[in-house]
Amino acid sequence: MTDDVLIHTNGPIGHISLNRPKALHALTLDMCHAMSAALSEWAKDDAIEAVILDHHEGRGFCAGGDINLLRESALNDGGVSGRKFFHDEYQLNHQMFTYEKPIVAFMDGITMGGGVGIALPCKFRVATENTRFAMPETGIGLFPDVGGGWYLSRLGGRLGQFLALTGARLDGAETLWTGLATHYVPSDMLEDIKARIVERPGRISGILSEPVGTPPEARIEKNALKIAKHFASDTYEDILASLEAAIEDGDDWAQKERDTLGTKSPQTCKVALRQLATSATLTDFADNMAMEYRIGSRVLVRPDFAEGVRAVIVDKTHDPKWDPATPEDTSEELIDSIFAPLPADEEWKPL
Repeated sequence: MTDDVLIHTNGPIGHISLNRPKALHALTLDMCHAMSAALSEWAKDDAIEAVILDHHEGRGFCAGGDINLLRESALNDGGVSGRKFFHDEYQLNHQMFTYEKPIVAFMDGITMGGGVGIALPCKFRVATENTRFAMPETGIGLFPDVGGGWYLSRLGGRLGQFLALTGARLDGAETLWTGLATHYVPSDMLEDIKARIVERPGRISGILSEPVGTPPEARIEKNALKIAKHFASDTYEDILASLEAAIEDGDDWAQKERDTLGTKSPQTCKVALRQLATSATLTDFADNMAMEYRIGSRVLVRPDFAEGVRAVIVDKTHDPKWDPATPEDTSEELIDSIFAPLPADEEWKPL
C-alpha cells in the first residue's frame, strides 16, 4: 500500500482520498494500484453502497499523472515503464467507468489530465469555486488521454475539440455548464455534504442538488458560438484558417486562441482531432481505451513529449522545438502510424 492515497470505509461508504499534496496529488502507479484494489474489494462487499473520491488537502484534486516517470521512461527505457503506467492507469479508468456502485468525485481544486481520468467516469462529479479543469496535453506533446477521447467527443458544440486543442482551463461554473461536472457546490459545504452522504447513501443525487442555489455565470457560454464555428472541422489546418480569417476581421478572441494554438505540438493537435472523431463512433469505453493505449505507447517515445515536458515542466522555458514543427509537416502517414494496432500480445485489455 502507499501513503499517497488514504483508503478507508465509513459505514456504507468507501472513501478514497488522494494524499500527495506536494505534487498536487498527481497519480503514481502505486496510487492507481491501491485505488483499483480498494474498488475491487468494495465491489464484492454488500455493506458498501457508494464511494467518495476526494483529496486530503492542498490545491489539487489531482493535477495529472506521473509526468516525470513518463519522461524518464521516454528518455531511458524506451518507454517500457511509461507504457506500464498508461496500461494500469487506463485499467483503473475503465474499472471506474463500469463500476456498479455510484462514485462521487469532489473536484475541489486542480483537475487535469489523470485527474480528469478518475473524475469523469464517476456518476457524480462535483465542481466548486476552486475547480480548475483542463486537458493541457497539447502543450507537452502528449495527448488528451485517460478517456479524454470519449468524454470530450461527446460534449457537443465542438467544446471538446476546443478544450483538447487549446488546453483551456475551465472554472467550476464552466465545468458544470459544459456537463463535465454534474453538480456545483460551494467548497465550504463539502464536509457537511459528505457527512450526509454517509448517513443516506441512497439519496446522493438529492443531497448534492438541494443546498446550492445558483452557480456563478459560466464565462465560456459567451464564446460558445465562436467555438462551434471556428473549431467545426476535424482538420487542424481548417481550424487555424478559420481563426485567421476572423483575426483579419479584428476578432480579439480568435487572435488569443490562434496565439495559444501556436504554442502547441502540431502532432498532438492532429492526434487529438482524430482521437475525438474516432471515439465519437465507438460504443464501448474499452474500445476507446484500447485506442488511447495505442496512441500513448507511441507518442510517449516520439520527440515532442520529452521536449514538451522539458520546456514546460523541467526547464520552464516555454520554448519547445516541436518535431514536426508545423501542421503542414505533420503527415497523415505519421498520424496513421500512431493509431495503428499493436501486436496482439501488446494491446490494452480491461482488468
